[in-house]
Amino acid sequence: MKGCSKKMRNVSLIFLAMILPILFVNVGHADKDQKQPDGQTKGVKDIGVEEANQMIRNGQNQGNLVIIDVRTPEEFNQEHIENASNIDFYSDNFKAELNKLDKNKTYVIHCQSGGRSSRALEIMRELGFREAYNMGGIIEWKENGFPTTR
Repeated sequence: MKGCSKKMRNVSLIFLAMILPILFVNVGHADKDQKQPDGQTKGVKDIGVEEANQMIRNGQNQGNLVIIDVRTPEEFNQEHIENASNIDFYSDNFKAELNKLDKNKTYVIHCQSGGRSSRALEIMRELGFREAYNMGGIIEWKENGFPTTR
């Protein structure tokens, strides 16, 4: 910076101080979500019910998608998304049950309104799942006209 004014050096240093943390944060999160050839970002994250419905319709044909309902068995038996599996968030062995699952498959998880499934998603992230999506709750699913079964 030879020949630069003191004011210009100060501005440059302030700029670097602002931009460097942003660069490091973005590099640190690059491994969480991966861009796929089709432009989709995969990872462990929240999605909407519309996107979940599309994934379910497309993914079940390929046999790699698993729907997990983390509500209680009583809630699940009243109604659930077709082909969903039930793993009760409140059970003592919930984390152990999740840990038994194939971490290379694709999972769409949900509960009644999104609270339990949001916490379940964090557990799945900790356990090393590569592709898990929290669609929120079955309430919103039904409000959008998507089907359930008994």
